[in-house]
Amino acid sequence: MTSIFDDIRNAFRLRNALNQLILINVIVFVVLLLLRVILRISTHSDALFETILEYIAMPANPGVLLTRPWTIFTYFFTHREFFHIIFNMLNLYWFGMIIREYLGDKKLVSLYILGGLAGGLFFLLFYNLIPYYQPRAVYATMIGASASTLAVTVAAATLLPNFQFNLLFIGPVKIKYIAAFFVLLSISGAIGDNAGGNLAHLGGAFIGFLFIKQLQRGTDLGRPIHAVGNFFRNIFKPRTPLKVTYKNQSRTSTYTTSGSGEPSQTEIDLILDKISKSGYESLSKEEKQKLFRASQKKD
Repeated sequence: MTSIFDDIRNAFRLRNALNQLILINVIVFVVLLLLRVILRISTHSDALFETILEYIAMPANPGVLLTRPWTIFTYFFTHREFFHIIFNMLNLYWFGMIIREYLGDKKLVSLYILGGLAGGLFFLLFYNLIPYYQPRAVYATMIGASASTLAVTVAAATLLPNFQFNLLFIGPVKIKYIAAFFVLLSISGAIGDNAGGNLAHLGGAFIGFLFIKQLQRGTDLGRPIHAVGNFFRNIFKPRTPLKVTYKNQSRTSTYTTSGSGEPSQTEIDLILDKISKSGYESLSKEEKQKLFRASQKKD
């Protein structure tokens, strides 16, 4: 058991956002699974477990949501069914690798969180503004990372539309077609039993597309997410003793970038212009690496 906790601790120390997102989802799933088993054995009922689940699932009822505002975040880390989390985590892993490779860890985290928030917003708006859904808004709730994972999927397809995956029994398929299939599947399910979940998927898909298009124009929609993350990171970060120096050499070295290998802003602007005109596929390996280093530096 100690080795398991050590593995979890090490996973968070390695600063791999993709593995960390998957691990958080798995930990929450396992905790809920064990809790459900324990409560079923001790109470012979799922009633208490369902009550607990209500406090981490996002409600469609705005009045209830106001009393549980944290659920807009907790819902997209929560799964109840085994196949639900497996499907979501596989998609997150496959398409998240692309986002992480080209844009870095923080962009991936931003996409995941923004996708979840957009999915929750779509769920809330549709269920309270569209007459077809309004009767369900009183009792409907939502859990699952599908909106977040579809945001990552559509973002990867927008970033590299002609990138291919080798699918079992099918062969190579461009990811733009895979993403389109998931979006169409969500549209068709928007009038089914899981209408709320599928509406949330569409919110995630929308933000995934918008995120990449804005990034290609030089606007990072994830900056507010980074700012909040940095705020809390600085709160819990151990403070180091303040060291003051008056040497001119030290001050100069603080601001110089010569020899660091970091691309200049002019280089980044030229690369972004090239992406806007010809897409990511037109970039050379060196240009992709420069863009990645710049994203790490700015974040």
